[in-house]
Order: sequence, then C-alpha cells, then structure tokens
Amino acid sequence: MAKINRRYIDKHWLVFLVRGTVAAIFGCFALFRGSVGISDTVAVLGVFLLFMGIIDSVGALYCSSKKHGWVNAIVDALVDVVAAMALLFFAKDDLTNCVIIISVYTIVSGVIDIIHGVVSTVDPTDKFIRTLAGICGCIIGAVILNAGDFEVTTFVRFFGAYMLIVGITSLIYGVHNRSQNIEDKIARKLSYKKTSKNHKKR
Repeated sequence: MAKINRRYIDKHWLVFLVRGTVAAIFGCFALFRGSVGISDTVAVLGVFLLFMGIIDSVGALYCSSKKHGWVNAIVDALVDVVAAMALLFFAKDDLTNCVIIISVYTIVSGVIDIIHGVVSTVDPTDKFIRTLAGICGCIIGAVILNAGDFEVTTFVRFFGAYMLIVGITSLIYGVHNRSQNIEDKIARKLSYKKTSKNHKKR
C-alpha cells in the first residue's frame, strides 16, 4: 500500500463524506426494511456496491491527478466492483452464494481498512477510526460466514449494520480531515504573512 501523508488525506475529505453518507443511508435502509426476497436482495446489494465502486473510482482519479495514494483508492474501488459483479452475475437466486460473496467482501474490506489505519495514515484519530471500522468488518464478516443458514432479512440486517458502521466512521473521518485541512490553510496563510513581513524588514 502506498503511504499517504496527512496533508493529502486532509484535502481528500469530500470523498469520505460522500462515501459515508451513501453507506449510512443504505445501512439504515437495510436495518429497518421489512422482509425481502433473495432476487431483490441481490439486485439491491449489487447496485449499491457498484455505486460505492464508482465513488471510490472518482477518488482514485483524484488521487492519480495528485500523484499520491492512487494505489489505495484503486484497490478500494476494485473490491467494491468485483463484489458487485460477483453478486449480479453469480449469486442471482442463490442465497448461499450471496452470503459467501458478502461475507468475503466484508472481511476483505475490513482487512483493507486495518491496513489503511495501521500503515497508510499518520494521524492518531484517523488511525483509530479506520482500524475500528476494519475490526468491525472482520468480525461481522466472520459472523455472516459461519452463522449457518440465514433468513434473507437477517443476513441483510447484518450487512446493513456493517454499512452503518462504515458510514458513521467515514463521516467522522471526513469531518475530522476537513477541520484539519482548514487548520492547515490558516497555518500556511499565517506563515506566508510572517515570511512576507520578515522580507520587508530586510
């Protein structure tokens, strides 16, 4: 994974806010929706993950334009898109395949978040948030994979709970980094004014 400096992450806050908002809305929808059929479940999950992949792809394009951290963003996007395609083309009316795909996706996403938190992020708050989301993903993914036969509604609610966690942590992450970005801008302006004054005195 490419190492991302704090200043870059701080400027990338909008992607986290958008991703967090979408994930939180879907999480609430999945948690509180009534009974659902397997076909509807596969379609909704597939479209949702595809949309998440599009958001991450936009983030990857932004990263590549800044020539910093684009590998991380591409990995995130690929995981979302591959899971979406697997659901839409291989799960269909098969609940077992759907559960396996989603549980593997959740575990892989959790591992990636942990790696981001431990390796790619230097800010202590960012480390904690990403690592916490990753641990939750690994736990929920393992529960889904090993819990035996789920009813469709129960399975969707488990995944919805994970997406709600992802959404909330991403929103906190985005808001925190936006605040840091503003602080950096103010600090740079003050530094520039101080430097200008010193030059004038000379």
